This record gives sequence, structure tokens and C-alpha cells, in this order.
Amino acid sequence: MAAPMQKLSSTLFSPFVRYIRIHEGDARCKISLKNAIRHLASDSSSEGGKETSPISSRKAEKISKAMKAYLERAQKHDEFMKSQVAEFEIGKRHLANIMGADPDHFTQDEIDTAIEYLLPSGLSKQSRPSLKHPEEVFPTKKAAQFDVTGRPYHPFFYTGRPNFYQILHEAALKNDNLVAEETRLRLNKQYTLPTEKLQIGGSRWLTLADLEKVTIEKLTPLDHKRFVSVLERLASHPLSLAEKEFIQQYRQELKQQSMLLEPPKLLQDTDGRHYQEGEGTRKHARAFVRVWEKGTGKVKINDQDLLYFSELSCREQVMFPLTFTEMLGLVDIEVEVGGPGTQAQAGAIRTALSKALVSFVDQPMAEKMRLAGLLSRDVRRKERKKPGQEGARAKFTWKKR
Repeated sequence: MAAPMQKLSSTLFSPFVRYIRIHEGDARCKISLKNAIRHLASDSSSEGGKETSPISSRKAEKISKAMKAYLERAQKHDEFMKSQVAEFEIGKRHLANIMGADPDHFTQDEIDTAIEYLLPSGLSKQSRPSLKHPEEVFPTKKAAQFDVTGRPYHPFFYTGRPNFYQILHEAALKNDNLVAEETRLRLNKQYTLPTEKLQIGGSRWLTLADLEKVTIEKLTPLDHKRFVSVLERLASHPLSLAEKEFIQQYRQELKQQSMLLEPPKLLQDTDGRHYQEGEGTRKHARAFVRVWEKGTGKVKINDQDLLYFSELSCREQVMFPLTFTEMLGLVDIEVEVGGPGTQAQAGAIRTALSKALVSFVDQPMAEKMRLAGLLSRDVRRKERKKPGQEGARAKFTWKKR
């Protein structure tokens, strides 16, 4: 008889035990036996009759409507994308047949080239007709962020940008773990500066546009600044090598471009003498320079010598490329320059002469010329006068009366 009574008691009081176990971890819930029995009675009555309060039923109905509305929007978006993809495939096949190419292996670059060939236009690139995959045209939609009952999946759902704040939270947590590990090693007198550090050269942090693609959320420049600040702090920690994989997720490799210049080959005249030509502009002045090898340092500017410029600064500007490359007195120069302004003409000659001298120097010197700015055009212009002002920046003198 003891066994059936024990089984009956365990069956009868198992909900009570379950209720106590649920609430025993909460220090704020001091449940009396009377309240527990009353709660169990209400639970048993609701389970037996399957009755719910009007408030909970209305809430469940409201949540189900929200989920239903989301599913309807998602279904419409999926149908729309399917139709757009089908139209894209049809257009791609027609375009491939016109160009005589294989439709199954017609790439996006070939599509752009075909449209540019068939529909030539003088408009800007953004205004020209294009044919791209719908996934590149229409923004990606987020999946449902809550379940059928309305409970959010993401712990940062109510921040409005859960994916973004999840990245910041993970980065801050990892930084705290590194600080704790460093503190532990220092207390145990086992800390030594790591010989190998995290190398993030040759890459940069994700831009604002790239970060928005990763998070599928609309972000502000201030959010991006905060993102870079948090990850920079993590990457600067001495033990950041342990989190290399996490940090590299938000770094973008820079394309390594060869900065070495390929100088043009020297030209040769009828007498067998080598020379090189160069053109340069500055404001509205334009210069054409011809540099002859094996010269004696002659300088001819519009059939005159260097005294063509009366100002000393203009002469120094013209001769600077020769002194920089140590070619002074080794080549002859012929210049044809036109346009208003002596300073502008001198700047144009300097650029043209530098471009011509590249063919006469070795590769390291050409790289030094590039770094010194000799091969770059000076794009500065005179700033226009503003209405209501005396000049570009100057204001009229204010008079009270």
C-alpha cells in the first residue's frame, strides 16, 4: 500500500514541487504555502478547462497578427524577387543572343560592355541604362526578428540596431577578457611582452557602406566612428593576437598597386640624338617641353633664355626639376608655353619638364620625383568672389551709420 500512496503523492504534488523549483532561485519571491496552492489551483483549472484570460487572448491575437503581417510581406517580397530574377534571365539571354555569345556563361562585365556598345550615350555612368541582378539592385531584407509568440530572437532587439550593437558588445567583451588575462599574468609574475604582435597593415576597417551591408542596418557616421574606436582599442592591446580571427572579420584588404613608374622610351631624331617630350598645365597656362640628352645646359623658353621670367621665384621653379634630379648642365631644354600669368606658366613648365626627365633617370629617382610631387599636376585655382563680399574671403567694412 505504501508504493501506491507514494506514487499518488508524487503525482499530486509534482506541480507544486515544480513551481517551488522554478521560483526558488529568485530571492525576491517569498512564496507561502497558501499562495503556492492557490497558484496551482488556478493552473489546474486553466489546464483542465483550457480557459485563458481575455487580456492574454487579446495579446496573443495581436502578436499573431504581427507575425501574420510579416509573413505576408515576406511572401510578397519573395514573389517579387522571383519575378525580377526571371526577367533578368530573359533579358540576359536576349542580350547574349544579340552579341552572339553563350547565354549560360554571359558574365556581368560582358553585359555592361554589350549595353555600352548597343546603346552608346554621352550621359554619366549613373544615368546610362544598365542590366544588373536584382540582388544588386534591391536591398536585402532582414529575416524575422521574433518568434510566433512575439519574443525577440536577438538580445539587443530593442536597441533598434541589434547586429551593430552585437559587434560592439563582442569586441568590448573580448577586450575585457584580454585585460583580465594580462592582469592575471602580472599578478603571477608571468607576464612578458609578446614577441609577435598583431599585424593589420595593408588593410583598413570596413567603411560605413560595407558595415551597413554586414549588419543589414542603417547606420550613421557617428556609429561608424564608435565601431572603429572600439575595434582599434581591441587591436591595440598587447595580447590582441589571440583575437586575430575576430578582428580580421572587420578588416578589408587593400589592393596592392605597384607604385613604380614605367617611364616612356626615349625618342630619336633624324640625327640619332635621343630626346623626350612632356606636357604640363597650371591654371589656364599650358607648356610643351622637349629635353635633349648629351646637352650643355641650354634653356630656351619661347625662343628666349631663362630671362624670359623676370621674377626669381619663377626661374627657380623652372630649374627645380633639374637640380632635384642632378641633371643640371647635362641636358638641353626647349619650351613652348602660353597662357596668362607668369607663375602659372612657370608651374606648367615645371610639370612638363618633370614628366620628360623621368625617361632620363633611374627607377629610384623616378620614385623620389613622384613622392616629391613633381609628377602631379597642381590643380589649385583662384577662388571666385562671393556675392555680398568684397572678394573670395574678404568682407566689406561694416559701418554702423
